[in-house]
Amino acid sequence: MTYAKIIVDDPRPQVRRITLNRPDKRNPLSNELRSEMFDALEQADQDDSVRVVIIRGAGSCFSAGYDLKSNVAQKQPFYTAGGLGNWPRHVVDGFFKIWDLAKPVIAQVHGYCLAGGTELATACDLVYVAEDAKIGYPVVRSISPPDNQFYPWIVGLRRAMELMLTGDHMSGLDAVESGFANRAFPADELEERVLAIAERVAMVPTDIQQINKRAVHRQMDAMGIRAGIRAGTEMQTLATFTASTQAHLAELRKGLTDALSKRDQAFGDYRTSKD
Repeated sequence: MTYAKIIVDDPRPQVRRITLNRPDKRNPLSNELRSEMFDALEQADQDDSVRVVIIRGAGSCFSAGYDLKSNVAQKQPFYTAGGLGNWPRHVVDGFFKIWDLAKPVIAQVHGYCLAGGTELATACDLVYVAEDAKIGYPVVRSISPPDNQFYPWIVGLRRAMELMLTGDHMSGLDAVESGFANRAFPADELEERVLAIAERVAMVPTDIQQINKRAVHRQMDAMGIRAGIRAGTEMQTLATFTASTQAHLAELRKGLTDALSKRDQAFGDYRTSKD
């Protein structure tokens, strides 16, 4: 498959790297980009020369979220049953596709990691972030809770509630403290530090590593993560029928930038930040 929205390379022996490559738009996750990414992940999982995969973003950030200028109901990268809740269920299916790969996947996060970007990062087995990264789900302010209800599972009740009720972002350091990420590094060291970790992960043969990975996920399964996250898709769908969400969606159709700026203006962050 020829890729137009991602770049694939092998920066170190047995290490495959996927770069989200729409830097001019902050790497929005369109279905075209996601189709390419899932194809590259599946190809790597079947390639005997690869033992670990890194996902990163080109330009100033990891990803600012899903492509709100595209129709996410069309040309989805894999089939998810239609009807109410198709999109959040589709997102969750993608989350578990990455979880269920044999080989470890590492998220290398810098700059903005927002909304769908956070959902992609949490689907990865390891998450390493720049200290000054900005990680959050501002969509809770105007549309709905996340498509993938990862927050309570990843960061716990109190931090999850604060993030959900404010839409505020975490720094990379905050993300490590909360359990969202493994470690934070200075931005100019992030790439080399992630490559060094990937090389260590790649020292373990895939036939053993896939069981190591699965062993952790099976414990999460036993605690109910799959059932909980899938149930959360119904909450996301229900939220889209509220009057406030319908009004915001109408504003988005008139102009994406103005609508998002209006959403964040009172909070003074994201695109309205003076920093």
